[in-house]
Amino acid sequence: MKMYFKNAKLYKNGSFTSADAMFDGDCFNILDHGINDTDIATSRVFYNCYILPGFCDVHVHFREPGYLYKEDTASGSAAAAHGGYTAVCTMPNLDPTPDSKENLKVQLDAIEQKATIAVLPFGTITKGEKGEKLADIEDIANDVVGFSDDGRGVQSEQMMLDAMRKVKSVGKIISAHCEDNSLLRGGYIHDGEYAKEHGHRGICSESEWGPIARDIELVKKTGCPYHVCHISTKESVDLIRKAKAEGVDITCETGPHYLVLDDSALIEDARFKMNPPLRSKEDREALVEGIKDGTIDMIATDHAPHSAEEKSRGLEKSLMGVVGLETAFAVLYTDLVKTGVITMEKLVELMSKNPRERFDVDTDVGFTVFSCEDEYEIDPEQFLTKGRSTPFMGKKVFGECLLTVYNGKAVYIKE
Repeated sequence: MKMYFKNAKLYKNGSFTSADAMFDGDCFNILDHGINDTDIATSRVFYNCYILPGFCDVHVHFREPGYLYKEDTASGSAAAAHGGYTAVCTMPNLDPTPDSKENLKVQLDAIEQKATIAVLPFGTITKGEKGEKLADIEDIANDVVGFSDDGRGVQSEQMMLDAMRKVKSVGKIISAHCEDNSLLRGGYIHDGEYAKEHGHRGICSESEWGPIARDIELVKKTGCPYHVCHISTKESVDLIRKAKAEGVDITCETGPHYLVLDDSALIEDARFKMNPPLRSKEDREALVEGIKDGTIDMIATDHAPHSAEEKSRGLEKSLMGVVGLETAFAVLYTDLVKTGVITMEKLVELMSKNPRERFDVDTDVGFTVFSCEDEYEIDPEQFLTKGRSTPFMGKKVFGECLLTVYNGKAVYIKE
């Protein structure tokens, strides 16, 4: 059945215009003549929707190869499309890790066979993400979007310096998980009031901003394009803001949960456990200022599904990571756009334009359609990902995906 969109807000060239549109399963058209009564009577008609360019998430975990019980390329692609995404970049903490042509081929074959959207893999910075020897960077450069040791972080300054020189020589970018293992001290949530009051071991902020400060100096030496994953602290924002003012080739991302939640939201439930952890109110406010002033370039979900059993062991013993592809737009629209913190145009930049430009994601952008008029409650049982652990379970939001189209094909349609 055809889908019509009456009085839609169409994003084009950085702004919105009013339009009527139609999608018939094969093509999408803007209707100069409007929608007639027969169309309304015989087709699905949606009013006052947003027609947006497909989103791009530069930090997701699809778990294939190695951990298909958590997620695979098919379920991850379906979840992404349900969230309005037409391109994602997958992190390399897999088995085998994509550190050579042979290992990367396993992942590329799965993408070719199962992906319904653009799925672009990262290669590892070091062999097996062990931090001991550089991966086969030159051999795999043409088949990856960039290089990362996500989930671990490169501990050695010399190793990161060598990596930057090599990655720059092949024209790629480093996407850095910044975490100093020597400062973790067994922590698993933020070293804040909740940790102190409930007897939990905390993760200090310096474990994140310390490596950022180190790497900024290395970027100055090498000129390597450098991107910081999932920043969560006010110090990280300050360091990156100053580095940008100095002309350093640096960008960064943060996640929806860091922008709308802080450690005052914690309860004894692992759906609030992720890495880095939810920080303080002051950190959250600094992140919001960072997206407003352009210090933070993009929003990425760090979509990280685990099994129900792996997330059932409480804050201390459960694995770190939450799902996010299917809630990102709704949460950000509800808490940041509807409240006037940022504009819808800014949100599109953060979720589509900026990540595509920085990571040279030149695949078909596609588009997605959201209805933002009716409130609904986030229910993980409606997710298409295999994961269910989200800090937003039960949250009332606006912004429901109706349709996502990639390469001219509907990859998600609301039933």
